[in-house]
Amino acid sequence: MASRAPGVGGAAPRAHDRAGRGGASVVSAAPTAGHAAAQAGFEEAWARLLREGHGAAVHPGTLGRVVSRTIELLGRARDAEPFDPAPAEQAGALLVEAHFTDAAVLARAVELLLGHPAGEHAPKVAGAFASGWTVALRDRTLREQEAIRLAADLARKGAEKALYASEARFRAVFESAAIGIGIGDVNGNILAVNRALQEMFGARPQDMRDLRVPELVHPEDTPGVWEAYDDLVNGRREHFQFDKPYYRRAGGVIWTHLTVSLIRDEEGVPRYQVAMLEDITDRHRLQERLRFQATHDPLTGLPNRAEFFERLERIFDSPEPGARFGLCSVDLDGFKAINDSLGHETGDQLLAAVAERLASTVAPLGHLVARLGGDEFVVLLESCLGHQESVAVAKTVLDALSQPFLIGDQKLAVRASVGVLERPVAATTPGAAMRAADLTLYRAKKEGRGRWTLFDPKRNAVAVSRYAMSVRMPMALDRGEFFIDYQPLCSLRDGSLAAVEALVRWRHPELGVLGPDEFVATAEETGLIIPLGRWVLEQACDQAARWARRFGPGTPKMNVNLAVRQARNAALVSDVDRVLRGTGLDPSGLQLEITESAVLGPRDHALQAMHALVDMGVSLTVDDFGTGWSNLAYLRDLPVSGLKIAGSFISDVHDRPSPHDGGDGELLGWRIVSGLVSLAHTLGLTVTAEGVETAADAERLRAMGCDWAQGWYYGRPTRPEEITRRIAEGLGDPRVRRA
Repeated sequence: MASRAPGVGGAAPRAHDRAGRGGASVVSAAPTAGHAAAQAGFEEAWARLLREGHGAAVHPGTLGRVVSRTIELLGRARDAEPFDPAPAEQAGALLVEAHFTDAAVLARAVELLLGHPAGEHAPKVAGAFASGWTVALRDRTLREQEAIRLAADLARKGAEKALYASEARFRAVFESAAIGIGIGDVNGNILAVNRALQEMFGARPQDMRDLRVPELVHPEDTPGVWEAYDDLVNGRREHFQFDKPYYRRAGGVIWTHLTVSLIRDEEGVPRYQVAMLEDITDRHRLQERLRFQATHDPLTGLPNRAEFFERLERIFDSPEPGARFGLCSVDLDGFKAINDSLGHETGDQLLAAVAERLASTVAPLGHLVARLGGDEFVVLLESCLGHQESVAVAKTVLDALSQPFLIGDQKLAVRASVGVLERPVAATTPGAAMRAADLTLYRAKKEGRGRWTLFDPKRNAVAVSRYAMSVRMPMALDRGEFFIDYQPLCSLRDGSLAAVEALVRWRHPELGVLGPDEFVATAEETGLIIPLGRWVLEQACDQAARWARRFGPGTPKMNVNLAVRQARNAALVSDVDRVLRGTGLDPSGLQLEITESAVLGPRDHALQAMHALVDMGVSLTVDDFGTGWSNLAYLRDLPVSGLKIAGSFISDVHDRPSPHDGGDGELLGWRIVSGLVSLAHTLGLTVTAEGVETAADAERLRAMGCDWAQGWYYGRPTRPEEITRRIAEGLGDPRVRRA
């Protein structure tokens, strides 16, 4: 059964007050000419509405004050930031005080407020105004009802004492009252009804007297109304109030605000019941319309985020033992491209068509389909029989979207990714369930799109751990939890220290020391790589500058890795220039390493930044070369001075047998390495081999003409003090023992 309709004030949640209840509202900027014209039009229409009055007789002077005061209050409500409903509620109450109580006045006023260009607050202003009007009218009606009840009580006493005058006064009030009144005995027999009640039900007096109160049941009766009635006729309570619907005799439904009071005799024994009914049908419809707007997406008509979470949280209120539920988190693949290329109007039409198809295929199965925003949808299985049912729903969603959509005169194909979660209610919470479903959806997109993926607790735990790591990373940077080790790059010609590579580490308070492989990818995905990379650049350049001041020309180059996001960051050149100036490091002492995946094509807008860095005196080298070949031709266009052959490539030389060389994969591997060295030298590039772990590998690379080598054979990543010792030792510095 439907619950009692909430008040207008509860239909749309208020925004959080960031400044507290005592904070000042933020008033919008001065209105434009167009806005002023629209405001003037609104004020004229508002004044005309109140002058027409719809039956209210108001003195002209009073009317002018009511018009100006209500316009002032509505303007304050419209312009307040954050939104405050109080002025609009006060405006509604003011109209009731001035006797503007006709429902037509309310309907026209709400229409004007919704049509007025009041920005995002228009529905809230209209809702608050309607709430203030209805609450004031309700209070006024209740006062009348109380007066009538007192009059009825006096009339009962007068009748018992045969006082004709009191009986006459009661009859006058009873017959002329604007609200419906019915009198019955405690057995439920209707004894008398007034004219207003007959008109409400569209019935004759005899038709009403032939009914019994318990027969007036409606499927949408508020829970508890009949329990309260039973308590009243049995003397356990004196009165009750509910909003209750009734069937009209000619068909249709009337909604009423019902007040029932018990009348006792002189010994206190229950004798009669008096029911007073106020017709609130128009108010109820308005409230239902406002509630629908607050809980449904205006574009698709589907339940919105607020309604979805209310339904989801309801599952967790006193669940049955063993209860389970399911979530299918749905996101359209490639919708942004359609929206950007064909326009937002086409995108909106496509979203509406997708919503209609999902609702027509999934909702009949008894599941809630909601739109969370953008191109995100969700299906809620409130009583799920197992993950098979959730997967079946996900497949239904994908099948429903497999056929193209006819939008205007063109057919649009759209696919979707679905994250499927099915869990016992007792095993999770609403927030945790949504996070798990979103992470599962993300995995579905990452693994190929156009598919469904089932929740995996282990992989979810890893994703949550990565998320926690990304959340802590900004604080870790501020708290000094990161530090840098340096790994030697040595000349293959004479073994001298040619450069060092700065490698960031994270001294995590719970997980211990983490290498870059354990957090750089997360930093890249979240964008935190920009501040982290900037910090690494500052620290490495400062260390290199200190070595340069001590050791002069014998100082090795400082190699710093540049992530993909950094390479495409508009502030890269200014950041490097600022760091070099701030630390005093000569640009020739800095070499930036860009991964092969970030190698830029000739049309890439970031290529200009690479040239600017080289013009500044900084050198560039391609890192991890050999792991991909798609950008090989772009080496001619990049201003790089060297490349580093990936360490994994060097180690694989020893491990891969080759059917093309009689099983001698090692020989083929070395030939490929030799070819890479020759290619790089042809392009005038210096070649560094990573992952060199043995003297034999170092000798073979030297014989091929490879310039530099890096790997455990030449030294593991170490603290700057050890690098200081090696530089001094190589230069014969007598201070090496003190370094």
